[in-house]
Amino acid sequence: MKLKNASVRPLALALSAALVGGSMLFSTTLALQAAPSTPRPNAAPPASATPSSPGSSAVDRRATAARPTPLSTAEKTALNALFTKTRPATLRIEQCAPTNCADPDGIGTAFLISADGLALTAYHVVFQAKNLSAQTLDKKRYAVEVIGYDDQADLALLRVKVPKGTPFLPLATARPAVGDAALAIGNGGGDFLTSKTGRLTALDAEAGRADFPAGTLELNAPLIPGDSGGPILNPKGEVTGVVSYISVQGQGNSRRIQSYAVPVTTNDSNLAALKRGEKRDAPIIGIGIGGNLAALTDLSEREFAEANRVLELDLGNTPGAFFTSVSAGSPAAKAGLQPLQYNEEGNRIRGDIVTAVNGKRIVNFLEFQFAVRSYAPGDTVTLSVLRGGKTIEVKLTLIPRATVSN
Repeated sequence: MKLKNASVRPLALALSAALVGGSMLFSTTLALQAAPSTPRPNAAPPASATPSSPGSSAVDRRATAARPTPLSTAEKTALNALFTKTRPATLRIEQCAPTNCADPDGIGTAFLISADGLALTAYHVVFQAKNLSAQTLDKKRYAVEVIGYDDQADLALLRVKVPKGTPFLPLATARPAVGDAALAIGNGGGDFLTSKTGRLTALDAEAGRADFPAGTLELNAPLIPGDSGGPILNPKGEVTGVVSYISVQGQGNSRRIQSYAVPVTTNDSNLAALKRGEKRDAPIIGIGIGGNLAALTDLSEREFAEANRVLELDLGNTPGAFFTSVSAGSPAAKAGLQPLQYNEEGNRIRGDIVTAVNGKRIVNFLEFQFAVRSYAPGDTVTLSVLRGGKTIEVKLTLIPRATVSN
């Protein structure tokens, strides 16, 4: 991989911009847990992953849509009062033991939904956490147990050992509408249970990534890492969603944040499954793409050829999913899949390119993610892999994401 007077990422972004008409839109999706940055197996790292090609995804198209009407003074006053009322039912979630939490591994948010200590949060807030602690408004800490989760939906149900009489939040009986005022409560930036407000700007939004939930609520509240798992409240004080991720669009003064939340209602089937103790894992094979190449997860066939030529990646003439890491002990490792590797001169010395999953053609890493996520842990799939200019078939069995260390 030879780079001439530019790093891969800026050049790749400029390349993508040129290929869609010359106007660059920088759009990055991020999970909102405040934690050390560790790539998910079979996923690009949240801090550097992009949705589908600039200018083509639903997220990107909304970047040029009309801005929603700002909240009125009356709405702001009502939401501030609602924040004061509902804040005692929200929680600061930390990855640490309740008795030893001076240096937590990660920080997120949750909120109580019942008198017996049930709480909702985003699954990525508690994913692979060895210890969990919940802190209430009075700064007291309580033990946390994960009752159920759905990795694909980014939802988790917790049992928090709070005292009887601790307030909880009601769930909405119906879905919200575009334009509704919304209140979010979270621990963004390490702050303690603060509020952010905005309007719902879309329903059933798509992340453009297989490892982020689909069908989310979109709002323009400026959420940041640490807010994950917090409630989105309507003006009645009912929870309509659970904060999941954000999309950062533009740069500098034109930078905009769109926030996304998993919708929830009283008759939500996902919530009913979580209350039954169901634990639904996402399937993986254990490959990832990171570093400089993380900007190249969604190249079209034409963009693949152009990036290959301009960046001198030496990937050959057939587009597919290339990757830079293989998780130890994963199906990919056991099957001998080979990540990209370059020598000191920038020449490629090895690296598989996946071109199909069970016969379904894929042309980039994003399509590969979606293909894998359409199956379930325990399913066996066959990958068509280009290695050394020849196609080989690799059969492997998908495993739960939670069983592979990041």
